Amino acid sequence: MKYIAEIDIMPQKEILDPQGKAVKLGLHNLHMDTIDNVRIGKHIRLEVEADSEVQARETVDSACRQLLANLIMEEYSFSLHTA
Repeated sequence: MKYIAEIDIMPQKEILDPQGKAVKLGLHNLHMDTIDNVRIGKHIRLEVEADSEVQARETVDSACRQLLANLIMEEYSFSLHTA
């Protein structure tokens, strides 16, 4: 069965996010002063062929841990649904 994984990777809350800070300053320069705490991350969508949802979750989790996310500085979450 084919599954679609939607993965979000964000900097850990304790880590400074210079890209988010630059975007926040740009938004304030556009007089959008009510926007605060901007964080910039990555969104990854991929397809997984697996015999079960459990197997698909294990595959996606392994991909995130081994390649997609830098666990020293980033955290990740994902959702899974059938294709």
